[in-house]
Amino acid sequence: MKTRNLDNTWSLIIKIIALAMGFYHLLTAMFGIPEATLHRSAHLMFGLVLVFLQYPIRKKESNISGGVPFYDIIITVISIASMAYLMVNHKYMLTRFRYVHPLKPLDMIFGILAVILVLEAARRAVGIALPIISVIFLLYALLGPVMPGILRHRGATLETIIDHLYMVNEGLFGIPIGVSATYIILFIIFGAFLEVSGGGDFFIKLSQAIAGGSSGGTAKVAVVSSALLGTISGSAVANVVTTGTFTIPMMKKAGYKPHFAGAVEAAASSGGQFMPPVMGAAAFVLAEFSGIPYLHVIKYAFIPGTLYFLAIFFAVHFQAIKSGIKGLPKDQVPNLWKTLLTGGYLLLPVVAIVVLLVSGFTPMYAALGAIAVTIALSWINKETRLGPKKILLALEKGVKASVMVISACACAGIVIGVVSLTGLGLKFTSMVVQLSGGMLVPALLLTMVAALILGMGLPTTPAYIVQASLLIPAIIQMGVLPISAHLFALYFSVISNITPPVAISSYAAAGIAGADAMKTSVESVKLGLVAYIVPFMFVFNPALLLIGKIGVILLAIVTSLIGIVCLAAGLQSYYFMKLLWFERIILIVASISLIFPGYRTDLVGLGLLAFVTSVQLFRKRRSQGPAVNAPSDK
Repeated sequence: MKTRNLDNTWSLIIKIIALAMGFYHLLTAMFGIPEATLHRSAHLMFGLVLVFLQYPIRKKESNISGGVPFYDIIITVISIASMAYLMVNHKYMLTRFRYVHPLKPLDMIFGILAVILVLEAARRAVGIALPIISVIFLLYALLGPVMPGILRHRGATLETIIDHLYMVNEGLFGIPIGVSATYIILFIIFGAFLEVSGGGDFFIKLSQAIAGGSSGGTAKVAVVSSALLGTISGSAVANVVTTGTFTIPMMKKAGYKPHFAGAVEAAASSGGQFMPPVMGAAAFVLAEFSGIPYLHVIKYAFIPGTLYFLAIFFAVHFQAIKSGIKGLPKDQVPNLWKTLLTGGYLLLPVVAIVVLLVSGFTPMYAALGAIAVTIALSWINKETRLGPKKILLALEKGVKASVMVISACACAGIVIGVVSLTGLGLKFTSMVVQLSGGMLVPALLLTMVAALILGMGLPTTPAYIVQASLLIPAIIQMGVLPISAHLFALYFSVISNITPPVAISSYAAAGIAGADAMKTSVESVKLGLVAYIVPFMFVFNPALLLIGKIGVILLAIVTSLIGIVCLAAGLQSYYFMKLLWFERIILIVASISLIFPGYRTDLVGLGLLAFVTSVQLFRKRRSQGPAVNAPSDK
């Protein structure tokens, strides 16, 4: 939803609030985070204030210039009061006996207000779907005795629900908002610092230098730049509107059809959320839920993320050759070494994150260190120099960008709270096991469908959180490694951004491209098809997650790389030349066989690939005809 078009006075007020929030998080990251209740309530208070001052109650009000309506000022004051009540009384919250001592009248009043305010903030900043789901869960908690079958429970009173959601770190102040308050906001601020220092422009230039001159270079630039920017933005739609405004017109000018240009950008931008080293906000929540260190999450996600982008890259390549689309003119392709010499230092903050994580620092300190490195390195070049004004601008941009995540995490906390209060997680695990007949493949398919449906209406982070509570425990119980189960849910939550009928990234890209939204979405699915296949592969064989013996891992990587080339060729119907219908089918079957780890499937895939390669080369020689000898002078 669009923010208000505010006058100068209110813009200044919001700027001051955003900077205060930014400095608060930087200082607490440097000198130590306060007690969890204090820190999380302060974080949420800042988030609620910024939502109600910036986001109007109705969409049409975003076009009206002026100040903040009186009712939103009142709502903002109530938001501050509901969080300040917790901060003032946090010692009482820590020492009281839960569910034994009845809540005080003010506990109930502020608790009910806090839940309503979070629901409304999420509706304004994120959309209606997440609040609706949260309300359904609240009704489930209240109406337990009348629920059918396995869903029945003894029910919870309003006082018990408020106690669980507001008075303890279980609901509104549970894991999602905890991760948002410690890791996510700092990485979003880091992304803003890197962008303001010129990192975005450098990544686009680097992409042009790497791929701009090859066949279909404009689309390859979109893929590479989205992969690079995705590592710092972690938001599919934000990535689309950042790089898409530049790459989509460039692709259309080169000769790509509008819907294909939009699809390339949508598919590539979505992949940024599972592309290390930063990934998206959901990756930090994954690390917290699974108990797996974030550095290990990065390691596990590296090969699947790389395969995804290579699949799109090769699909673009085959489409370009088929359509006769050339690369950028030489005078428009930056020199790679010159680009690296003049701006390569902007890659070092991302390197710093990895180095700090490997050195044993927490993600919070890694983000803080990367921000410091970005500021220091920006002074190398006069144009990228981060002086006081630019530092404040970057801090303000980062905080404002975090508001949607804060709203989503707080609202998702309601779902988590109800699940833990009612025992719904265990019931769901039993249901999945029963519906799947105890077989893994049907259970994975159920989880995939749930992830895609949830992701269509929710941002990636809350979509993943709901699955972490309800579905992931079921597939772990069936013997799947925890990291495989969590990444499985994350991947499908991410690619719901390009999956019809509600494909947010594809629709955003279609708007920029001036293309049909559904055609763009369908093409996005074709380009990103590897992301629908690979999660099943690493569940059955974690070699693609770099788990296992080195020989098995290397074989899985090599055959998967060959497999995605086959997949890209099959989907674009071009290999050495245009594919016949049966060649296309064989090549797609070969790709799946090669991506699926295992000696037997690899041999089948290689055999099918060899057959199609032979047929294609034979057909190509025949189509070119016999060589014509030049006439002799004799």
